[in-house]
Formats: sequence, C-alpha cells, structure tokens
Amino acid sequence: MPREIRLNAFDMACVGHIQHGMWTHPRDRSADYNRLPYWTGLARTLERGLFDGLFLADVLGVYDVFGANADAALRQAVQVPLLDPMLLVPAMAAVTEHLGFGVTCNLSYETPALFARRMSTLDHLTAGRIGWNIVTGYLDSAARAMGQARQVAHDDRYDAAEPFMDAVYALWEASWADDAVQRDRAGGVFTDPSRVREVQGAGMAAIHLCEPSPQRTPVLYQAGASPRGRAFAARHAECVFANGMARADVGRLVADLRARAAPRRVQVFVGATVVLGRTPAEARDLLEDYRRHASVEGAMAHASASLGVDFARFAPDEPIAVERSDAIASNVESMRRQFGADWTRRRMEESFILGSRQRPIVGDAAGVADELAAWVAEADVDGFNLSRTVMPECLDSVVDLLVPELQRRGLYKQAHAAGSYRHKLFGAGDRLAPPHPAALRR
Repeated sequence: MPREIRLNAFDMACVGHIQHGMWTHPRDRSADYNRLPYWTGLARTLERGLFDGLFLADVLGVYDVFGANADAALRQAVQVPLLDPMLLVPAMAAVTEHLGFGVTCNLSYETPALFARRMSTLDHLTAGRIGWNIVTGYLDSAARAMGQARQVAHDDRYDAAEPFMDAVYALWEASWADDAVQRDRAGGVFTDPSRVREVQGAGMAAIHLCEPSPQRTPVLYQAGASPRGRAFAARHAECVFANGMARADVGRLVADLRARAAPRRVQVFVGATVVLGRTPAEARDLLEDYRRHASVEGAMAHASASLGVDFARFAPDEPIAVERSDAIASNVESMRRQFGADWTRRRMEESFILGSRQRPIVGDAAGVADELAAWVAEADVDGFNLSRTVMPECLDSVVDLLVPELQRRGLYKQAHAAGSYRHKLFGAGDRLAPPHPAALRR
C-alpha cells in the first residue's frame, strides 16, 4: 500500500520568505501580510486542500551580514518587516477545524514559564492543533537585539537548550495532574490544590499557569541537520524539517535520524517549491514569468545570513572557502556538496532561479506528483513543506491541481482525520508517549 504524502505550507509572517522578489509580481498579494483576511484566507485554502499544517518560520533579528548592513534585506523585504507568528494562530484556528499550526520560537531568548504558558494557551484555543518548531537561533543581530554581544557558539546553543526543554516538559506534563481541575460549582472548588505541584528546572521553580491543554506538550518540530542538531532531534523531535540538500543527502539524513530516534517514530518533511501548470508548457511559461521578478540581491542577503558569510566581500569568480560557521552549520556543508570545496559567488547567483537556493519542481500535476513520489520512495521522507512563490495562486494550484492527482494515485488523504494535531500525524493519542523525555516527566 503506498504511503500517504503529508503536506505543510511553509510560510512566514512577512512579505519575502524563501523565494525573494516574488512580491513584485503584479498578482502577488503577500504585501497584505499585515491584515487578518490574508491569513484567514490562507487557512481556509489549506483546510480545503487537506493540508496537515501551516509551518510558520520566524527570526528575531534582521539579515545584516551581506554588505555588513541590513540595506539589502530592507530594500528587498527579506523576512523584514516581520510580525509575531503566534498572534496569527487564533484567528486562523477560528476559521478552520483541522489545520495544524507549527510555530517557530527561539528558546535562546525565552524563559520556560512564560513560553510554556503561551504554547498551552494556543493549544487550548486551537483545540489541540499547535506545534512548536524548536530553534536556538543563528543571527548575531538577534543576539544584539536581546542585549548580547553576539550569539552563543553553534553546538553550545544546543547544550543550553537541554535544560530549557526539561523545564518546559515539567511545566506541561508534571505540574497539573489529569484530574486537578474539578469545576465543582456546588462545592466551590475549581482546582484541587493537592493535584497541582511546583516543578523545577533551568533555574525556575513554578506552578504552570495553565490547566492541562489537549496535547499538553505541543507537536515538536526541529530542523537541525548538523551532527549536534541530529542528536537533539533524535532526543526531542517528532517531526524534522530537512532543507537545502540533494535527494541522496536527504536520504542519508533520514536514515540516520530514524536510527538515532528508534524506537520512537519521527516524520521527516523536506522543503520544496512547486510551479504548477495545467500542462507542462504552461508550467514552464509560468516559471519564466516568475523568474523575471526574482531578486538576486534578496537571495544573497538571505544566503549571507544563513551561512554566516558576507558574500559582498567576494568578487564574482573568487573562490569562497568557509571552514566553519556559527549560523546554520548544515547550510555550509550543503553548499560544499553542491558547488565543491571552493565555490564562487557567480555560481551561487546562477543557482537562484526564483530568488533562493531552492530549485523549483516545475510541471503539470502528473509531473509534480511523480517528483514528490520519487522523493518519498528514494529518500524515505514523509512529506513536504511547500514554500510559496506568488500568493495566493501558488497554493490554489496545489489544492486544485496537485491534490486531486495525488488522491487519484492513493498518495493523499481523502478527508481530514479527527482529533488533535499529534493524533492526525501519528494516529496515536493526543499526548507524547514513552520513551520521549516529555512523557518521562509525568
């Protein structure tokens, strides 16, 4: 029996997310990102297309590595201006019943008690449809915004994340017993104090401020592909986001993650961009239309920040040798594999087809379905995080053209499953089960 493909929309509460320059296309509506109808309309489209979730990226700084300033990022709307994604979720949840929401939040600049309350609040308000993409950050500009000289070294950020994770697990899973909330009007007891306890961790001693939410611990996403990131994912993540790698490299990553996490089951989503037409020729024409709006400057500003390298310092054909970065370490390794040990700025720029390093999948529904199915078969991935191009037509085409083709092949669900986000993804209970460390905190 073929494996069902899972789909998330990959987005961000900003104008330019991954494919830079698309906001200049006359049909693009991403500049309406600061109006609720933009987001509620997106949520309704994804619900109609039976998407599993909306994966919302986030950063806490600006991309100021390219040219040693933020000018290019500001000029090209490269993930700035940027809203708080958490505040969008309740509005989208109110117009949907099944869509999950994976929200990125950087634990390096959070306190466990306040963060745990925000996530529990969202889990209540969405009726158990919230997930958390765990990140530790990669921008020095974010560290400076939080009063630090620069970010902590790459592996040290993961080391610091461990006590934070233990603290939030304790708050979500151990502070309130299942039967703590009585709601006893006659007896005048809302909560039984004997069934609530103070928990400790990461320098904190606190009673969780929220009563138990449907999932307690949100669905846990993580995107680390470095050796230290994989170790963290194997311990904590339920879903892993892989991006920026060739199919064979993703296959090796997936095999490694599954072996590390065993016996726990993890799902792996790979980043993808699709350009869909009703015919292959129409898709190719659409790609050329989009390419006229791609921003090389925006793509270079994004790449400089995510690799921790100021590419403005290099002449077009000057070899770029990078030994180590405290930004996204796996991105540097990916570039080496793609372009060789000493790649050049010109070769990078030539790869920016739609304003990013992500090569689009272009074709009609049958052709794109073939490509996605090949990824599942050859790299053992579970699904895809689909980044946007021109909004909203790029997602409308997925829902109207690609989803029916996948359904026809038996590769996509015919209806939403009932239950929480975790239940929909894994077909088990609402809560994490042993041997996950969150379950062991009970």
